[in-house]
Amino acid sequence: MQESGLKPILWKEKKLILLDQRVLPGSTSYLTAETLEDCIFAIREMVVRGAPAIAITGAFGIAIYLNALSSKPSPAEFKKKLTELLESRPTAVNLRLMIEEFQSRFTENENSTLSLEDLRKQAEIFALTMLETDLNDNLALSKNSLSLFPKSPSQLNLITHCNTGALATAGHGTALGVIRSLRDAGHFLTVFADETRPYLQGARLTAWELKEEGIPAFLITDSMAGWLMGSRKIDAVIVGADRIASNGDTANKIGTYPLAIVAKHHGVPFYVAATAKSMDFRIPDGSHIPIEMRKPDEVTSFSFLKDENGKPFLNEGVIAPIGMDALNPSFDVTPASLITGIITERGIVSPVTEENLKKIFGQPFV
Repeated sequence: MQESGLKPILWKEKKLILLDQRVLPGSTSYLTAETLEDCIFAIREMVVRGAPAIAITGAFGIAIYLNALSSKPSPAEFKKKLTELLESRPTAVNLRLMIEEFQSRFTENENSTLSLEDLRKQAEIFALTMLETDLNDNLALSKNSLSLFPKSPSQLNLITHCNTGALATAGHGTALGVIRSLRDAGHFLTVFADETRPYLQGARLTAWELKEEGIPAFLITDSMAGWLMGSRKIDAVIVGADRIASNGDTANKIGTYPLAIVAKHHGVPFYVAATAKSMDFRIPDGSHIPIEMRKPDEVTSFSFLKDENGKPFLNEGVIAPIGMDALNPSFDVTPASLITGIITERGIVSPVTEENLKKIFGQPFV
C-alpha cells in the first residue's frame, strides 16, 4: 500500500520544517521552527493542524527546547514549558498523551537522572519514532478499511469533512488515507469534500490533496450534504477524530455532528478513521471533551487567509457587518450511536460501544 508523497513535517539539522498550511492553496511555503515557542506558534496559529501532526510537532518542540539548553532544566521549569505546549490546542487528545508519555518515560521515573545530553538524544528518538509510528498506523488503518467495501473494483461515492490526509498526519492520513487506499485498491472514486467552515480546511487543504493525487472530487459547502445524500447514491461518509471518549463519542471538526445526523437519516454508513492515539479512555463520554473556542473573525471574515508575506488574499474578505460578534467552536461531538464504525490500526470497532472498544484496545479504561 502506497503512502502519500506529501511530507508536511521534516526534521533536518535539529530544526523542524513545517509546510505552512495557512497559505495553501494560494502558495506553498515552509516555516522553520527553531525554538519550542516557534512550535507552539505553529500549532496555535494553524501552521500545522490535525491531531496526529500537532502531537508530532509538539514532540519535536521538546527536542528543540532541550537542544537549546546549556544545563538540564529543573522539574518545575520543564513542567511549565510542557504546560505551555499543551495549552496551544486543548481539544485533540494526541498532544496531551504525547506529553504524558514523554514525562513518564524520561522525567518522572528512574530515567529522570539522565544527563542533558542523553535526554536530548532520547527526545529526538522519541519524536522520530512518533513520526514513523503514525505513518505505519495510518497505513494499517487504511488497509483494515478495505474490508468495509466491495472486494472487486467498484464505483464509490464518498463524503469527507475537514482535512485528514497527509497534511494532518505524518504523511498518509486517516480518513483521507482510507480514500487513498481505496483508490490504490482499484476502486473508482468520486469524493465530495465539505468546505469545512469557518476555517475552510476542506476547501483549502483536502481539495488541494485530492487534486495533487488526481482523485476525482467535488467541493461542496457543508450545508449541501443533505441535498447530496438525498439526490445521489453515497456509499459512505468517512471523517477523522480529534478525541474519542470511552463510549465512542467522537470530537471532530465543527460540522461533523450534523453530517452524522444527515447520514443516519439517509441510511449512509458513517465511519470515523482514527488511531489509538485519539482514544481518551479517562473520560466516560463526549460531554467531558473540552471544545476549543477560536476567534470570531474567522467566522465574520476571511482575513485569516494570508499569503507568505502576511497579506490577506481577499482584501480582508469581510462577510458580516463590522463589529458583529460570532460563535466559533472549533469542534463538535458526534454521539457513538450515530457512528457506524471506528476504523483503527488494530481493527474496526462496530457497533461502537464501550464493550467493543475494550475488545480492540484492551482494558485501559478508568
